Amino acid sequence: MKLTITDVDLASCVGCGLCLPHCPTYRVTGEEALSPRGRIAAMRTVAWEGAPVDDQFIGFMDTCVQCRGCEPACPSGVPYGRLIEGTRSSLAAEHRTTPRWQRAAFAVLGHHRMLLVGSTVLAVAQRARLVPQRLGLGRLPIRRGPALVASAAPASTADAWIFTGCVMDAWQRGTHRATQRVVESTGATCAMAGRGGDCCGALHVHAGLHDAAARFAERTIASMPGDAPVLVNSAGCGAAMKDYGQLLDTAAARSFSARVCDVHEWLAERIDDLPAPDASRARPSVIVQDPCHLRHVQKAHLPVRSVLGRYADIVELDDDGLCCGAGGAYSALQPELAGDIRERKLGAIERAKADSDATVVASANPGCSMHLAAGGATVRHPMDIVDELMPAPR
Repeated sequence: MKLTITDVDLASCVGCGLCLPHCPTYRVTGEEALSPRGRIAAMRTVAWEGAPVDDQFIGFMDTCVQCRGCEPACPSGVPYGRLIEGTRSSLAAEHRTTPRWQRAAFAVLGHHRMLLVGSTVLAVAQRARLVPQRLGLGRLPIRRGPALVASAAPASTADAWIFTGCVMDAWQRGTHRATQRVVESTGATCAMAGRGGDCCGALHVHAGLHDAAARFAERTIASMPGDAPVLVNSAGCGAAMKDYGQLLDTAAARSFSARVCDVHEWLAERIDDLPAPDASRARPSVIVQDPCHLRHVQKAHLPVRSVLGRYADIVELDDDGLCCGAGGAYSALQPELAGDIRERKLGAIERAKADSDATVVASANPGCSMHLAAGGATVRHPMDIVDELMPAPR
C-alpha cells in the first residue's frame, strides 16, 4: 500500500522530540508510538521499508487527535498536518479506516434538513438517557429558534458573508444569531451562504475522505461568490476553509481561502466600531480556552482576546494551549483517550478558577465547547459573551 505523502515531508523530521510535550496523546499515555515523532517513524517504515499496514499501524494513526500542536513547536517546520491527513486519506481509500457507518453519518452533513431532523431525534434520545455519556456530547437543543436572515439584499452588496455550516447550525444556532448581531453592531451588513453552503468538509478531511471533502469544498465556494470576506465562528471550519487552496489546488480555491477569516480576526480590525463598554457595568472575568485549529493552524487566537477583552477581563490557562481532546469527531470515536486528555484541560480550568473570580470558559469551537461541557465545565462561545455584554442599541 502506497501512502499519499511525499518523501520530502517525511524526511523533514529530525527526531529531536521537541514536539512530545505538545502532543496530547503522548502526554496521557507516555507512549512514543503515540507521539508525532513515533507516528512519523511508523509512516517511514511503511513508505520507505515496505512494512505492512497492519492493525497496529492503523491504531497509531487513528489515535491522533490531529490538533497539530506539534507544528508550532517544531524547529524543522515538519508539516505534520499534511503527513497525517495524507496517511489517513490513503487508509480510507483502501477502506482500512473510516467504516461505512461513519461515512454514511458524514454524508448526512451535506443534507441540512436531514441533519436538523436527526439532531432533534438525538436530543430527544439524550433526554431519555439513551445516548451514552462516554460519547462526550453536551446537551443538544430540541428547539433552535429562527435561522439567520441576511441584512443585505442582494447578497452581492453585503459587507461580509457569515458561514453557518452543518453541526454548528444544528447544535449552536443561537451563537450564529449572536455573531450576526455583533458583526452588524459595527455597521456592517451580512449575507448568508446560498445552496450548497451547509458543510465545509472539515470532518471529512480529518477522516481521510479526500474526495468527499473536495466536493463539499467546491459547493461551499460556489455558495458564497464575490469578493466579500467570509466570516467563520467555528475554528475547525475556518481552518478547513482556509486550506481549500491546498485541498483543491485551483486558483478559485486559493482566491476563496484568502477571503476566509475567523470572525474574531475581522472584528479585531474593527474594534473601535464595536459599541463602547457600559462603564456602569462590572466587567466579568472569563477564562479563554484556545481551540487547536484556531491557535495552531489559523494562528488567530489573539484576536479572540482583543474582542472579548473589550467587555471582559481575560483569564489565561497555564497549559500553553494543550488540546482538550475534542478533535472533531475524535471524542466520539476515541472516548477513553479523549476523556483522559480532557481531564488535563479541566484541571487547568479549575486552577484558573481558583486563581480568579472567573466561572465561565470561552471557546470558539463547537466540538471543544461541547466536549468540555460534557466534562462539567461551563462553556460559552466568545460571540455569545460579547453579544450579552454589549450595550443594547438605542
